[in-house]
Amino acid sequence: MSLVPDPLLAKQATAEALIASLGSVAVAYSGGADSALVSALAHRALGPCAIAVIDASPSLPEDELRDARAVAAAIGIELVEVATDELADERYASNPADRCYFCKDALFTALEAFLVTRHLAAIVDGYNADDAAEVLHGRRAAAERAVRSPLYEAGLSKAEVRALSRALGLPTADKPAAACLASRFPTGMRVTLEGLRQVELAERAIKARGIRELRVRHHGDTARIEVATSELPLVLEHRQAIAQELRALGFRYVTLDLDGYRRGSTAAPAPVRLDGITLP
Repeated sequence: MSLVPDPLLAKQATAEALIASLGSVAVAYSGGADSALVSALAHRALGPCAIAVIDASPSLPEDELRDARAVAAAIGIELVEVATDELADERYASNPADRCYFCKDALFTALEAFLVTRHLAAIVDGYNADDAAEVLHGRRAAAERAVRSPLYEAGLSKAEVRALSRALGLPTADKPAAACLASRFPTGMRVTLEGLRQVELAERAIKARGIRELRVRHHGDTARIEVATSELPLVLEHRQAIAQELRALGFRYVTLDLDGYRRGSTAAPAPVRLDGITLP
């Protein structure tokens, strides 16, 4: 007897049927919970006619790439690695508010070329129903390329993605949310290869202390550490070692954000309207 509620099974069936109707797909894959579930459903629906494609660019941590490979192997889906050069695009490297658009545009351009090479019919991604509540610039790039979103179209929320992943035995069911390393830079601060590497190594050093959910925000000579509030005591326990390791990476100041981890804390604030006047 299935432990998965019937409404969730119905959504799973809807997502799988949508994927099957496409005939063959390339999954825009990152190794996170959403794209891993889409990859698993695509593999179930299409077998070898579904291929996961990951962008092994400098903004993807090496640890994340390693884990993504392991997840794809566990699913049984073929994984292909491509390398976009988004840092060569000034529109991306200058880090405007819509930086993600240029990143996704580069990825989907590469995926469209991959479709032709491997004779595949469509691109699918891991956009879910909860994502619709946020302003995601990468979504515009997906719409321009006619990318399909099985989770969103089946009405699967993030919580349902995790529940279904757990039922299917996916190792990503409880994986913390991740984002590309460029998201650690405040809007308008240039994204560089050196800076990406600093952030990657800083986060690796902190995770080595058993901390799971964190971001190291890059503010030039200052590293601002965000962790889940429940893990603040653990950071403080290792604060001297962490500070020493991050200073060795080139940061002059190492700070701990007492507000804890929150998505988008480096994004430019939205304008405030007061009596018809827009304030910066």
